[in-house]
Amino acid sequence: QVRVAESGGGLVKAGGSLRLSCTASGTTFRINAMRWYRQAPGKQRDLVASLTSAGATDYAASVKGRFTISGDNAKATMYLQMDRLTPEDTANYYCNFDLQVDLWRFGSWGRGIQVTVSS
Repeated sequence: QVRVAESGGGLVKAGGSLRLSCTASGTTFRINAMRWYRQAPGKQRDLVASLTSAGATDYAASVKGRFTISGDNAKATMYLQMDRLTPEDTANYYCNFDLQVDLWRFGSWGRGIQVTVSS
């Protein structure tokens, strides 16, 4: 069993910054990739940023240049540094670990954390 939890969300004014954290705990696992998603009201859950075990990163066009994903495999923790936030960034943010337990590969989701950006 793996539990995943996000932290660091909240309310911030436009132009401000937040740093989200997400930690996985429980069963011993290997991390293949770390990903952040977000879901705004009435919209689907979309990929925001990803980080592979090889260190490659990718970002949604809407956040490129403003958000930075990073991770610490030893701590089983990922981070999302969000700068120059806009109201359009308001959403529930979810972390997702691409994990490997023996030969079992699966994704493990956090419950989500709210980020609200006021204008």
